[in-house]
Amino acid sequence: MKHEKFHYKNVEDILETARLLSVHLPFAKDTAVLKKTLGVSASVTFMNRMGIAPMEGADSEADGSPSELTTVRYVNEAAGGSAVIWFEAISIVPEGRSSSHQLMLTRENLENYKVFTRKIREAGLKVNGFAPYLIMQANHSGRYSNPQDKAAPLIAYRHPVYEKLRPADDSCIVPDDYLKNLEVQLGEAAKLAKEAGFDAVDIKACHGYLLAELLSAYNRPGLYGGPLENRTRLLRNGIAAAKVYEDAAFMVTTRLGIYDGFAWPYGFGVKPDSGETPDYSEPVALVRQLYESYGLHLMNLTMGNPYVSIHVTRPFDMGKYIPDEHPLEGVARMINGIGAVKKAVPGIKILASAPSYLRQFSDLFSAGAVEEGLCDGMLFGRMSFANPSFASQIIHDGRIDASKTCVTCGKCGDLIRAKKPTGCVIRNPETYLKYYKDILKN
Repeated sequence: MKHEKFHYKNVEDILETARLLSVHLPFAKDTAVLKKTLGVSASVTFMNRMGIAPMEGADSEADGSPSELTTVRYVNEAAGGSAVIWFEAISIVPEGRSSSHQLMLTRENLENYKVFTRKIREAGLKVNGFAPYLIMQANHSGRYSNPQDKAAPLIAYRHPVYEKLRPADDSCIVPDDYLKNLEVQLGEAAKLAKEAGFDAVDIKACHGYLLAELLSAYNRPGLYGGPLENRTRLLRNGIAAAKVYEDAAFMVTTRLGIYDGFAWPYGFGVKPDSGETPDYSEPVALVRQLYESYGLHLMNLTMGNPYVSIHVTRPFDMGKYIPDEHPLEGVARMINGIGAVKKAVPGIKILASAPSYLRQFSDLFSAGAVEEGLCDGMLFGRMSFANPSFASQIIHDGRIDASKTCVTCGKCGDLIRAKKPTGCVIRNPETYLKYYKDILKN
């Protein structure tokens, strides 16, 4: 069945299309399970099963501090009732910044971040009676680095698919010594995150950024390429460095990409003979190791690369290209792949990703995923741009307001990739539409 736009009137219509596609989609009869608390560890309990997924805003100050627009965005999300806010990518080094307006936490701007997290907590407490759990995403943009708004890629290896859109050469490959130093930097990022008032730090390894790219560096020589032990070295050592600062009030986690969408040797989550068909044996082995040997209690799992394999990361109606698959196939691959990892390592708490394509039915879908044991909770990304109060609506009304859902038009993604202040041009046009018009002109 070819790609088609969302047109479903009810869950039964969606399930019928899923049947024709021979894919499984979980749906619950109601959203009651999403209102339940989630015990993550002995000292951490989430007030519900819903969270805000990382959505980069490209609206920081020049020094990486949150701007007024950044603060308003997160305050609105905190007031919206989600138990968790998994923050957008925050750079750990200047050269790894995705733009001159990407957030970056440093010793010099630490006080600004303390004010930032305090305002977010206060908003949640005032409106909902609880503060959301705040997870800082520590990131290095790798081949997507643009620290001065000019491409300055730092790559793990040469990737012909990525380089069709973003050229790189051998001089861009980072040496082992650089990666070894990043292990230290990730530990420092955790220390700063804790001081800044975050509840946790995420050592980010997804969506084609540097730590994620290393996961598929099968042909890279040296300590950070080849066998799985080497390809995961920076992630594992970065987590170990961050764990030095973990205690009952501060946790270390990761947002992990379990499938890139490319055949071996250019994608993680496949085998040499599997083509582009996912094989989760390595992701399962990594998650099990991080849980059993490194003591991670929580992860968010995702897939794809939002710059290249957009349909894998965020199934959509309108975008830069027409995928060869139906969007519901992408939704099914995401949740069932995450479910395969969760069922293989049941002890770790897993938050899933990418429900927004299903619009007003994404709540019943998320509840169904939790009920079936495919995940423990759900993070909403594009939906949070369109309607930051979706969680409060589910808690108080039982369902998401259908008139305020994401329509998967892709315009927020266009803003992100253009390094413009990012949000929903459909639901909040007065703030963001002017930036989108600028992109169209250019």
